[in-house]
Amino acid sequence: MTITPRNHDANGLERLILVGGRSHPGFTEAIATTLAHPTDPVRLRTFSDGAIEVKYEANVRGRDVFIVQTGHANPNDHHMELLFLIDAARRASARSITAVLPYFPYGKGDKKDEPRVSIRARVIADTMEVAGVDRVLTVDLHAGQLQGFFHVPVDNLYAMTIFATEVERLATAGTINAPVFIAPDAGRAKLARDYTRRLAHLGAGVAIGDKVRPTQDETSEVTALLGSVTGRDCIIVDDIIFTGGTLCNMARAVHDAGAKSVRAMVTHGLLTGDASVQIDGSPLAEVVVTDTVPLPATAGTRVRQVSIAPLFAHAIRSICEETSISRLFE
Repeated sequence: MTITPRNHDANGLERLILVGGRSHPGFTEAIATTLAHPTDPVRLRTFSDGAIEVKYEANVRGRDVFIVQTGHANPNDHHMELLFLIDAARRASARSITAVLPYFPYGKGDKKDEPRVSIRARVIADTMEVAGVDRVLTVDLHAGQLQGFFHVPVDNLYAMTIFATEVERLATAGTINAPVFIAPDAGRAKLARDYTRRLAHLGAGVAIGDKVRPTQDETSEVTALLGSVTGRDCIIVDDIIFTGGTLCNMARAVHDAGAKSVRAMVTHGLLTGDASVQIDGSPLAEVVVTDTVPLPATAGTRVRQVSIAPLFAHAIRSICEETSISRLFE
């Protein structure tokens, strides 16, 4: 059976409305540049009492609305702004509403790990659905099961497609050779193995760290390292950096185990607290992050940012054209 696609204009974006909240306007503009499609005007303001108001300045009736909002710095205000943008689009008769979340807010609150606590990520999902979202587009969720918190489609992109290109570039330049990908804990073991399979032609290997969190804060201790790193260029892969304590502890463990060099590639570089001080005092040669959140001014010289906005732009185009986005995971 042949499926006839619906009619499109020259670039397939005839119904696209692209707007951004105030969390990361530069990311919205980067998506627009890749798509060669302008952002649409929206009025966003905060009153003296802290209340937020939103208004679409363009007609959204029958249009596919994509709302870009990331979850860093002030996640509570940013999330409320997102909910109001979703609600306003729904009440204005949008054809579809997609929340584009480069960094999913409260993504680490995906389970009940002690008594009498909220599963915060589920609350985020519930509020978005109640507001009227039809689809969620994000990257490297902290836990894959977050997709199951929604009753609407969730497209979870992988930053590995961007970082793999960076690894290839470093290898071609002779900066690294036969890299070993380090999972900082068992939860990231599959990610490290995926890198190894993808870059097997470079002679890539894998090692897995074992860490524990003695308390319910952001500190951790590395207790063991499974795999050989002696004389190898090592790359720690993870989804998020907060204060950098866990990352730097793992970097020291890898360095002490005889690694030739240690660097990291991490999707969401929030870099809170004294992260730059921690990184500068560690064996890390560099930390490569994406632009899912703005790079803090205090990031330091060892932190380098690469853009993942083109990947989101390609996903948005595929959604608008009603074509598969599975190619973006290859």
